[in-house]
Amino acid sequence: MRGPKNTATIAEKKLNPAATKSMKADKSTAKKDKASSKNSGAPKRPPSAFLIFMEDFRKDFKENFPDNKSVSIVAKEGGVKWKAMSESDKAPYVAKAATKKAEYGIAMKKHNDDLSESTKEKSGSTSKSSVDTNDDVEQEASST
Repeated sequence: MRGPKNTATIAEKKLNPAATKSMKADKSTAKKDKASSKNSGAPKRPPSAFLIFMEDFRKDFKENFPDNKSVSIVAKEGGVKWKAMSESDKAPYVAKAATKKAEYGIAMKKHNDDLSESTKEKSGSTSKSSVDTNDDVEQEASST
């Protein structure tokens, strides 16, 4: 039979507010755990050629249009200008981006080396492993 649904059935299907709050709390803690898993001491990724261009473009745009406070307009104008530029016009920005990327690679390698050294130091400073402990016990037992 098709007819209007019973309101009692609809009420049963709704979640109680306490359950929805606990679901939201679980999601927020999951986001925090994911964010904390990132290494905060790592170097920042280098900007792309477009972002380097936009730094210069913003300065010029603010000088030419000091009354304009809209970020979206500046970004749209920058995108239009970037697309209209030839490869030879983009070359200085691409070169700067390449040097920053190389510096980032060096910094990241150094950072990873430091991390691996600190991990080795932490594992080396702990007590003996179970294999080493068992060997010591066997040596003491055989010597007595």
